[in-house]
Amino acid sequence: MPTIAAGRPLICLLALLAACGQPAANATATNTVNSSKTSASEVRKMTTIEIDAGPHKWTAQISDTPSARDFLAQLPLDLTLTDYAATEKVATLPRPLTRDGAPAAVTPRAGEIGFYAPWGNIVLYYKDGPHSPGLVILGRIDDPYADLAKPGAVKVTIRRYNAAPAVRRPSE
Repeated sequence: MPTIAAGRPLICLLALLAACGQPAANATATNTVNSSKTSASEVRKMTTIEIDAGPHKWTAQISDTPSARDFLAQLPLDLTLTDYAATEKVATLPRPLTRDGAPAAVTPRAGEIGFYAPWGNIVLYYKDGPHSPGLVILGRIDDPYADLAKPGAVKVTIRRYNAAPAVRRPSE
């Protein structure tokens, strides 16, 4: 009997370690599953728009936010974009956008499209801009946008993008 009693602490220790390891493995698997669910639910629907400036056309992805949805509801728009601060092209929207859920201020990056609430402007950045209270980022231009940096006003039509349907070939 002394041999069994001496081995009992070792068996208890092994059982305790095995039990402790099991929930940790389950917790890791659960966290992975939960973070996968979170990542999938955080993916937002983007809407493609087209910015048509005659010889230049750009597409852009607009986020699924209250401000961006408000912007999309105003499309199509015919606007004249003018230079501002050698950083952006701006135009006044027909009506201001909601700022529901928007941060108080953001720092815009080249290629982003924003709404500057204090002036009611749509803004297309061709250079990084300064940290700006009242600015809401709506989306991002997909294509190279260097032509936006050319001096002078640019007349544009902004509309939802409708890709041409695929051409079907007759079966041979």
